[in-house]
Amino acid sequence: MIIGIHAAAAFKKERTGVEEYAFRLIRYFAMLEEGKKHRFLLYTPSSSEESDLPRNFEIKTLRFPVFWTQVRLALEMALNKPGALFIPAHVLPLIHPKNSVVTIHDLAFEYFPEMYPLFHRRYLRWTTKYAISKAKKIIVPSENTKSDLIKFYNAPQEKIKVIYHGIAPFTAVQNEKSPLVQKYILCIGRIERKKNVEGLINAFEIIKEKYQIPHKLVLAGGPGYLFEEVKKKIDASPSKQDIILTGHLQENQKNVFLKFADLFVFPSFYEGFGFPILEAQAAEVPVIASNVSSLPEVAGEGALFFDPADFEQMAEVIYSAASRTELRESLIKKGSENLRRFSWKKCAEETLRTLIED
Repeated sequence: MIIGIHAAAAFKKERTGVEEYAFRLIRYFAMLEEGKKHRFLLYTPSSSEESDLPRNFEIKTLRFPVFWTQVRLALEMALNKPGALFIPAHVLPLIHPKNSVVTIHDLAFEYFPEMYPLFHRRYLRWTTKYAISKAKKIIVPSENTKSDLIKFYNAPQEKIKVIYHGIAPFTAVQNEKSPLVQKYILCIGRIERKKNVEGLINAFEIIKEKYQIPHKLVLAGGPGYLFEEVKKKIDASPSKQDIILTGHLQENQKNVFLKFADLFVFPSFYEGFGFPILEAQAAEVPVIASNVSSLPEVAGEGALFFDPADFEQMAEVIYSAASRTELRESLIKKGSENLRRFSWKKCAEETLRTLIED
C-alpha cells in the first residue's frame, strides 16, 4: 500500500509535542517489519535534509506559500491519491482518500479561546468537525482528549482510538556539570498562561518566604501567549533573583537541565498528553504535576499532584518533595515503572495497523 503522511511538522529543527510525535512515528514506521511492506510518501512544504530513511520512504516536496494543507496537499490528493493518508496534526485536507486517519492531540482552543485569534479558532473548530465527519478514524493520545471530543463535538466513540505516545530513552550527557551551582526546580514548556507559569511563580514565592528553600526556579521554554505579562510578573517578583528564564532549549541542553534538576514541576491548566512529564520520569527526576486534564492519566503513580488554581497547595506539595529525600526516591522509582506504559514502537504499530485495516 502507498501511505501518504502529512510531514510538514516532522523535520523541524525545534520540535515540541506535535513535531516530536510526527518525527518519532515516521522513524518507527521505518523500523517495523510491517512498515517494510508499504511505500511511504512524506509530504512537506519545503525541502528536508533527512537522508537516512529507507528506500521505501520518499520525501515529496510540495511548495506553496499559504494554506498549504487545504490547497497544495489537497491538489496532490486529487492528482495522486495514496491508498491511505495519515495526518499527525489535526487538519484533514478537503480532498483526501477515503482511508484517512487524523490525530487530534488536544482541544486547548475550546478551553482557552482567548489565546487564539478569531479566524484561527473558527478554523480549528471547523477542521475538527470536518475530521470527525470525514476521517476513517481519529487517533487521540489520551482518554482525556477522547472525552473532550465527545463532550464538545459529540464525536462517535467507535471512531476514536486512544493510542498513547511513546517516550525516547533518556540520553545522559557525559562529563557535564550542573548548569547551576544551586539546587533548582525545573519546569519545561512554553512560557504562557495556559501553562500556568504565573501560578508556579506564586507558589515559588510562597515557598521562598515560608521555608527559605535554597532552590532556584528554572523556566525552560520559548515565549508563548502573553509572554510579556509573565515576564512582568517575574520582574516584579520578590523572588526574581531566583527565577531563571532559559528560552527554548535544544535536546542536549534540555537533557543537561533534566539530569541535574532536584524536582520537575508541570503546573499546566490543560494538556492533551504532556510529554515533559515522561521526559522527567525518564531522566529519573521526581515529578510534581497538576491534577487536571490528561496529566494524572499520563503521570500515573509516578507523580505528586496539586490543584493548579491553588497556589498554597502547589507550594506545599513542592516543598514536601523538595524536603523529603525518601519521597523523591519513591517518586523516581514509580516514575520509572510508569514509563513501561509508553513505547514509540507500540505507538507506531497501533497507528500503522489503524491505517492499513479495512
